[in-house]
Amino acid sequence: MGILYLVPTPVGNMEDMTFRAIRTLKESDLILAEDTRTSGVLLKHYDISRPLMSHHKFNEHSTTASIVERLLGGATISLVTDAGTPGISDPGFLLVRAAVAAGVEVQTLPGATAFVPALVSSGLPCDKFCFEGFLPQKKGRQTRIEQLAAEPRTTVIYESPYRLVKTLQQFAAVCGEDRQVSVCREISKIHEESVRGTLADVISHFTETPPKGEIVIVLAGCHEMKEEKDGKQKDKPHKKKAKFRNEGQDADCAE
Repeated sequence: MGILYLVPTPVGNMEDMTFRAIRTLKESDLILAEDTRTSGVLLKHYDISRPLMSHHKFNEHSTTASIVERLLGGATISLVTDAGTPGISDPGFLLVRAAVAAGVEVQTLPGATAFVPALVSSGLPCDKFCFEGFLPQKKGRQTRIEQLAAEPRTTVIYESPYRLVKTLQQFAAVCGEDRQVSVCREISKIHEESVRGTLADVISHFTETPPKGEIVIVLAGCHEMKEEKDGKQKDKPHKKKAKFRNEGQDADCAE
């Protein structure tokens, strides 16, 4: 029986490829690629010459069964996407589920993914966090934004540069403009940028300077904001502090 490898690829800098990832791809009987043209550039850069096959969200339902058959027949197959770790807001889940159900060994190599550096460098708590991926574009979008506004943990969201300002404005309308946020774009590329501050600050920045590239939004949790307000309140005179406790005891995270 073969093995299915999920191989992370760089989200920007070509040097973010690991030695193990390169060796695994060189030893594979077949490489499944989200876009063979994009992956072809990476493989050429590392002098990897193995058969390529398209596997993306538009054909994964029809190709998964035949791939599992090849794995059952003993093939070593690697799955890559255009950038980052397969399965994280990219194709991969359907194939992994089918392979596991068939008893095929699945190994995921550690490596590049966009949300981890964005989260860690945000300056917001990252001991516990909620990864949302892409928000719904239409149906259910507002409901989901309202739910995430009440999320106590730091929330990580992927977004298009064309929708970034609108998305931040939608969160500001629900969370309040003073909610802390970090927007990271073009991770590990030449023009990498992290803009941190309140929603109002970051909206102003990207309104004046339209964003380009891949975007990761890291939004502070509602408890983070409540604790910050509580901390400021403790610095006030005792009478005002007691008044805040009485009036705010029933307040929820949504603010």
